[in-house]
Amino acid sequence: MVFSTPVFMFYFLVFTMGVYFVVPRKFRNLVLLVSSLFFYYWGERDYVIIMFASTLIDYTHGMIVEKCKEKGNITGAKWAVGSSIFFNLALLVFFKYWDFLAGSLQAVGIPAPILGIHLPIGISFYTFQTMSYTVDIYRGDTRAQRSILNFGTFVTLFPQLIAGPIIKYKDLGDQIDERTTSADKFAAGVQIFMVGLGKKLLLANNVGQLWDAYKAMAPGELTVAGAWLGIIAFSLQLYFDFSGYSDMATGLGRMFGFDFLANFNYPYISKSITEFWRRWHISLGTWFREYLYIPLGGNRCSKPRWIFNLLMVWAATGIWHGASWNYLIWGLYFFVLLVLEKFLLGKWLKKAPAALCRIYTLFLVLVSWAIFALEDFGQLAAYLQVMFGLGGVPVMNGAFVYYLTSYLPILIIAGVSATPAGKLLYHKLSPSVQRVVCLVLVIAGLTVCTAYLVAGTYNPFLYFRF
Repeated sequence: MVFSTPVFMFYFLVFTMGVYFVVPRKFRNLVLLVSSLFFYYWGERDYVIIMFASTLIDYTHGMIVEKCKEKGNITGAKWAVGSSIFFNLALLVFFKYWDFLAGSLQAVGIPAPILGIHLPIGISFYTFQTMSYTVDIYRGDTRAQRSILNFGTFVTLFPQLIAGPIIKYKDLGDQIDERTTSADKFAAGVQIFMVGLGKKLLLANNVGQLWDAYKAMAPGELTVAGAWLGIIAFSLQLYFDFSGYSDMATGLGRMFGFDFLANFNYPYISKSITEFWRRWHISLGTWFREYLYIPLGGNRCSKPRWIFNLLMVWAATGIWHGASWNYLIWGLYFFVLLVLEKFLLGKWLKKAPAALCRIYTLFLVLVSWAIFALEDFGQLAAYLQVMFGLGGVPVMNGAFVYYLTSYLPILIIAGVSATPAGKLLYHKLSPSVQRVVCLVLVIAGLTVCTAYLVAGTYNPFLYFRF
């Protein structure tokens, strides 16, 4: 079940909220747990058993870690944390990476069975969330959750279950146990949800059709300008698709009384690759920093060791996104850029004009999205060749002019929306005008988005595969 569907918005969500706000507060987590399991079962059926397994494994391991620490048995606590990490990684590796590994082994002559395993929706997100739970208990950052119902609510919480943001128990545990709801908080949640829904349906889906057109073209049909237009469309589709879903998750959480941390902060206005990764998929970057980069030693070590630590983090970041070699290359691409910024480009970027820094960053990010979007190496090589004008390809043709003129309005709207210009303009209005504008936009947005949903138009979701 996807947020941007009539079934979710007008049936599941309405019914869940009706029950949630009617029952006594002590039963609200039970309502969320049952509805979240149903939400996941709707899309995955038998794979809901993975949710039960993940919940039981980490709930029991969390209790063991805490009891061992209370008794001074640090070795036992470490073994419990290691066991929890092993089980979570085993689930992730088996379901997400087994066929990729088997195919790679077969390619070099080593026999390995390809099982044709279906990738459970959201497994990359919820395994990371539960894996960090026992680590935080060991570090003393949180207490073990005594109620398995409450812990199950954390693991399965449907607003962020299938596509994040990745939420750590130490940041949400107190809210799981006790949270407040109010009309103002609910209204704020509706506003945030509608922003996300508009990003997804009105922006991501429309520019996504332009990318699909260019992705489907044979190399001989592409031009330099057309290849760049296509990858610009993909960059906007990916941003509004994922940030829109994160906004919808944050808005839903707010309606139910939860406060989730922001997951995006206008990444395309960044003045360096380093800054870009402070603004893009913030919850993932934070997770890798806390649970991989710092434990490896972070930057408080020799330069060779620091480079190794960074290499491990970006290799993991790349492969986290998908079981394909292009994702690993994509992660290593950013590793190289970040090392270059650290040792060579950083001083220049600090002195260079802001506009030039933004052009530099956007150019490198757009190239990265080509690597990210095209899993087939032959297609990727051909597309990059055209982007850089190699092989005598034409600069533009009639197809480029047609697509540019057809999609120019939505590209301009999406480009402006990817900056804080609208937000800054909104905050210049008086509070009374803001309320009127917000109400009008919410009603208009809901009307237009509903029309899109009812029409059953193009509505993919990119991050389901991660």
